[in-house]
Amino acid sequence: MSRDPLSDIGEGLSHTMASSTTRRSFIARVGGFALALVGLPLVADAPVSSAEATPTPGTNPVGTWYGFCGHYWTTGACPGPGTAPRTDAHGYPVDVESGAPIDNLGRRVNATGQVVDSKGTVLRTPDGLPLPRAPRTRLCEGWAVSKYGLNAAMQGSWYRCCDGQVRRISDCCSTKSTRINGDAGLRGYCKPGRTVFCFIYTETGVPC
Repeated sequence: MSRDPLSDIGEGLSHTMASSTTRRSFIARVGGFALALVGLPLVADAPVSSAEATPTPGTNPVGTWYGFCGHYWTTGACPGPGTAPRTDAHGYPVDVESGAPIDNLGRRVNATGQVVDSKGTVLRTPDGLPLPRAPRTRLCEGWAVSKYGLNAAMQGSWYRCCDGQVRRISDCCSTKSTRINGDAGLRGYCKPGRTVFCFIYTETGVPC
């Protein structure tokens, strides 16, 4: 019998929410110590208003702290064509605002990879031909691997309620000992022998 996808999401949320306390408290302790050295306030658990819950381009609100919806961490975003590492459920890039698929040049595309406008109309050259297509690769297994020469894969996710829906934040794990920031990689939800290199996020559409 096939499983209800919402049940799967619920089970995943229960597991990751339960384990997120350890991750958050660890980052809070390390971050609190580091920021105390330079006299900066700890922002890891700072409350935010509904207006501040909107995704921030670059997801970099305070120095090297990354985050949205009141949850902050220190690992940088995976590289990609957008202003923030938003992807679809399979890790391919989508537009930060609309969620529409985009290619590696940041152009909106349809299901067949043709470049389209906001209404879905195929864009053409002055000669009337469709604009040349560009590749569309996953941010972790494509962009990060190609740019940084990694052996990387998505291996863990955690969840937050953002703008009324569940947002999934996923760890791009590699065998490299450092992360995209340049400092030592953290274990996160990676399997043994791997550490978090960068992160991506997905809007699940599940209300919260």
